[in-house]
Amino acid sequence: MTEGDDTDRDGTAADDELTYADAGVDIDASEAATAALIGAVGGDVEGEGTDSDYAGLLDIGDRYLALATDGVGTKLLVAEALGDYSTVGIDCIAMNVNDLVAAGVRPVAFVDYLAVDEPDERFAEQVGEGLARGAELADMELVGGETAVMPDVISGLDLAGTCAGLAAKDAVFDGAARPGDALVGWESSGIHSNGLTLAREAATREHAYTDPCPFEGYGTVGEALLEPTRIYADLLDPLRSHGARGAAHVTGGGWTNLTRLGDRRYVVDDAFDPQPVFEFVQSEGSVSDEEMHRTFNMGTGFVAALDPEAAESLAAATDGRVIGRVAETDATAADDEAGTVSIRGMEL
Repeated sequence: MTEGDDTDRDGTAADDELTYADAGVDIDASEAATAALIGAVGGDVEGEGTDSDYAGLLDIGDRYLALATDGVGTKLLVAEALGDYSTVGIDCIAMNVNDLVAAGVRPVAFVDYLAVDEPDERFAEQVGEGLARGAELADMELVGGETAVMPDVISGLDLAGTCAGLAAKDAVFDGAARPGDALVGWESSGIHSNGLTLAREAATREHAYTDPCPFEGYGTVGEALLEPTRIYADLLDPLRSHGARGAAHVTGGGWTNLTRLGDRRYVVDDAFDPQPVFEFVQSEGSVSDEEMHRTFNMGTGFVAALDPEAAESLAAATDGRVIGRVAETDATAADDEAGTVSIRGMEL
């Protein structure tokens, strides 16, 4: 910006409050489109005998075969700007594996899909290194993948994958929190791989990805945004042994993901502090507290609901902590507002 100029490089007033929808992603519209797709393919994509918001479950006799699919999203644009694709493979693994863990399923195998406008051995090797590292962290196998060269469809590259998992039928979480349950949370590693459209728009109002990072821990702004998504696969056995009823992977939709555990009131009074990258994004984009918590994990990337008598033991056995509790909803609330999250003075 030049002195006295109060607009950013695309003409937007620098102090205008930025939302995820303004940045180009309308969560409500996205969820409606997903619902339409599910309806078009028959409605029940979870298989027979159980239900999961995080994975498709297929009855194969004495076990369930679970499948989850996801990608890295616009985090790839940050990687492209820095010429560093070494961590996006970890993100791709994490976004799939964490969904399976939230369903109570152990990830066992992964296949990737890399679409490019032109082949490039250098970035393909970096992507492969990240995928291998992610699979190692998740303790599962990479069993293949596909690279598609589509210059008429893709600009740059896109990376997605599918993760397969197995679980005994009595091991899958029922996914339903009960009033009186405790909430145990685990810290995120940063922004992870959701909300990057908003984060990028905010971060680049006044900065380039290659600018020095204004907070400690990273050399550039882009490096802070590229911090790999934490993989929570190591939590599966402790969650099972402590009787977790369900878990929430805090991704798209931010803290509202807790309501996927049922139409309850989730009272969060001791969440992990947001990392400095969130304060930077919020300040640069003039993003409201509510929008931040509806978009990002804000420091806590995974949450489980379980009996309060087991909660402290689970937290002690891992690197988690008790962050809140599950309560009955307000009987006067409208049906579409029955599930709410109370956090940091807000009701989401």
